[in-house]
Amino acid sequence: MHEPNFKSSLSMNEIEENFKNIDFFSGIMDGLNEALAYEKGKASSVSFARKQSLPSVNVVEIRKSLSMTQKSFASVLGVSSRTVESWESGKTTPTPTAKKLIHLISQDHTLIDRLM
Repeated sequence: MHEPNFKSSLSMNEIEENFKNIDFFSGIMDGLNEALAYEKGKASSVSFARKQSLPSVNVVEIRKSLSMTQKSFASVLGVSSRTVESWESGKTTPTPTAKKLIHLISQDHTLIDRLM
């Protein structure tokens, strides 16, 4: 079986530092206990927070539909123009929060005025 090869710009020490205060076992146990309570009828499915899938955003298309430069779009989003350039070239992807904001802007262009 082929073993996956993951690449990161972070060093192993940085990765370990990011996860040092996370108790994965506790999180898994909480999830299993919630599922068991639901199965036994002791919890409602509406009591669980469900992760929604993030909207798909085409940063170039959305920015151009707004007739904005990378610099002005970056300013509205509170990121650098290099970040927008990186998203548009596919080197990186927007954070979940940025994706949601970009999606909202694409749905309602008047948000731009309120964010400036």
